[in-house]
Amino acid sequence: MKIEADHDLCQGHAMCSMEAPDVFTVAKHGTVEVLMDTVPDRLRDDVEAAVKYCPTRALGIIED
Repeated sequence: MKIEADHDLCQGHAMCSMEAPDVFTVAKHGTVEVLMDTVPDRLRDDVEAAVKYCPTRALGIIED
């Protein structure tokens, strides 16, 4: 699985980094940065929660 992040939609709320801190980071007053090119299956639940709870819907999952 891969993650797509729309930086135009991201407002830096950092919900993603709270749900999946191994996968996402958000700098203070910045936008989301995806830390992995390919996300391992063991982190799937965390990533799905991050996508679900993103207030601006800036994240998406791309299946391999």
